[in-house]
Amino acid sequence: MIIAIDGPAGTGKSTIASMIAEKLNITFLNSGGFYRTLTYAVLNAGIDYKNEAETLEFCKKQKIEYTKESHFILNGSDITSHLHDDVVSANTSQVSAIVEVRHLVNDLMREITKSLSIVCEGRDMTTVVFPSAEYKIYLDASSEVRAKRRFDQGVSDMSLEQIKESIEKRDEMDRNKKEGALKIAKDALYIDTSNLTIEKVCEIILKQIS
Repeated sequence: MIIAIDGPAGTGKSTIASMIAEKLNITFLNSGGFYRTLTYAVLNAGIDYKNEAETLEFCKKQKIEYTKESHFILNGSDITSHLHDDVVSANTSQVSAIVEVRHLVNDLMREITKSLSIVCEGRDMTTVVFPSAEYKIYLDASSEVRAKRRFDQGVSDMSLEQIKESIEKRDEMDRNKKEGALKIAKDALYIDTSNLTIEKVCEIILKQIS
């Protein structure tokens, strides 16, 4: 079984997908973490991601492992704690906009799901990666609410207004990607999480699945 969850940054996708997976006792797959892992690798190696061919060749050489605890191991090192560093967040959209890099990550995720029931989240899970998923959910929220959530997490050195501007800029880039653009699948359950608790969103999704 595949439960795919789409939506922009800050809508609670990762938290909700993780909770759903725990309640159903299946695997949680964080798609964005794969792109953040590659972005971290690219930045640390000093690769210019504007050179798409060079970036792709570099990414192909990276060994990414995903643990059942949802940790990302890059070339033998657990770099999970760095995936939400400001510099990674600011550059992930550019790296993930490279079509061939998306193909690379999509193939890796599809391979993982061959032997597992999963809950996966990302910006094109229901439209590109798993268009035949048994269940599709699209989570949304206003940019103001999403910025406040990120600010309250305390993982960013930016001001609330700077986070909001960063989120809106990222939304624009995600909507205009050549492939894997942010959009709502016609058969997805749409949920605006702006005024809902995490628990309420999970309740709505679980009711859809049961």
